[in-house]
Amino acid sequence: MQPNRPRSSAARVAVQIACRAQGLPSARRLQALARAAAAGGAQITLRIVGAAESRRLNSAFRGREYATNVLAFDYRAPAPGARRAAQGDIVLCHPVLVREARAQRKPLADHYAHVVVHGVLHLRGYDHARGAGALRMERSEARILRRFGVADPYLVT
Repeated sequence: MQPNRPRSSAARVAVQIACRAQGLPSARRLQALARAAAAGGAQITLRIVGAAESRRLNSAFRGREYATNVLAFDYRAPAPGARRAAQGDIVLCHPVLVREARAQRKPLADHYAHVVVHGVLHLRGYDHARGAGALRMERSEARILRRFGVADPYLVT
């Protein structure tokens, strides 16, 4: 029997790269972004995939037959309106993120930063489907991104 050890309140973030992806931010930066958006005790896996895997997951879990930029899979049952430590998987589709970053004329690293923070906030219970919740989520994203030198993705320039 092991002695009781205090549980770490630091977020644990794993990064998996499951596709060929050039121009990715470093795993260390992705982890720092996820930790900044997570509450203490978070357990998160960031999985970077190609279009085929993203399409399969989006079809299986959302009934949508296309690759999407980010999917968040919460380990726990949803608790609407609750703000809690993030626990789950975030799947990022590299080809979609590259295409979106080019279309938005922004650095790929900044777009990755935005979708990582966005995904983690979803795992924490944030929701952008409704007005007030969307505004809270956008403000939280902008505040976290600012700490990393990333411009507010919701400002039109």
